[in-house]
Amino acid sequence: MGSRDNNRMFAFEDLLVWQKAIDFAEVVIKTIDQFDAPRKHYRIIEQLEASTISVSSNIAEGKGRFSKKEFVHYLYIARGSLFETVSLLILIRRLTWISEDKLLELKSLGEEIAKMLNSLIKSVKIN
Repeated sequence: MGSRDNNRMFAFEDLLVWQKAIDFAEVVIKTIDQFDAPRKHYRIIEQLEASTISVSSNIAEGKGRFSKKEFVHYLYIARGSLFETVSLLILIRRLTWISEDKLLELKSLGEEIAKMLNSLIKSVKIN
C-alpha cells in the first residue's frame, strides 16, 4: 500500500478494518466466480456481491463524513452488511454451491472484521 500520510484525501485506506473488508470482498467474489449455481438463482449471487461490497464501501463512506456520529452510523451499516453476507454464505453452503471448509474460512474472515468494526465503533464513540 502507498504512504501512510494521515492527511491524504482518502484516509479510509489507512484503516485496517477497511483493508480487511476489501480483502474479504475479493475472496467472496472470487468464490462466486467458482460457483456451479443454476442460472435461475442469479438474484442470490447479485445480493451476495452487493452485501460483501457494501462492507468496505460503508466504512469508506463513513470515514468521508464530517462527524463522528455519521461515521459510527456507517460503521453500523457496514456491520449489518457483513452479517447479511455471512447469512447468504450459509444459504449458499446449504445449496451446496460451496464447501463447508470454504464457508468456515469465510466466516472466520467475517468474524475478524466484525470484531474490528465493534472495536472501532466503541473507540469512535468514546473519543
